[in-house]
Amino acid sequence: MALEIERRFVVTGEGWQDHVAWQAQLLQGYLICRDDGLTSRVRVQRPSTGEELAWLTIKAMADSTAPSQARLEFEYAIPVEDALALLRLSTCQVSKTRYGLVLPGGDWVLDVFSGANAPLVIAEVEIERLDDAPPIPSWCGQEVTGLHQLSNAALAQHPWQNWSNAARNAMVPGLFA
Repeated sequence: MALEIERRFVVTGEGWQDHVAWQAQLLQGYLICRDDGLTSRVRVQRPSTGEELAWLTIKAMADSTAPSQARLEFEYAIPVEDALALLRLSTCQVSKTRYGLVLPGGDWVLDVFSGANAPLVIAEVEIERLDDAPPIPSWCGQEVTGLHQLSNAALAQHPWQNWSNAARNAMVPGLFA
């Protein structure tokens, strides 16, 4: 078991492209998505080089007093064939290209969503402690840490393209005209 501590930001520029170290295609299917934040996810990763990889992940709130950026995470590598079978059982899926970024202050990744969640782009930084304060790049816009509606699980259930412009602007003011 690990405690995942991350901050998330809507991306508003393209300056991140200068920091890319690697990229991979991800397909995630959600088997459980509860209102209390408990999720069970299967993920297949197709890197631009190398073999496909797969994981089964369970996430839950650490406790009722923990900040929204801290969650329990149980993640296990599984055979790709098993992951593909589980994906076929999932009716809530997200596809995206993930980029690993070389930036200070934590482990940075950036997700460019495809399919029904395009053109949404979200950057995440995973940090060691709640009081860590990584430098935030200028291309990071509004922080969306803890906004359930923009979690991957929520986007799998209610894709970005199905939102009205008013709902998008209410969630991320000024980003979408």
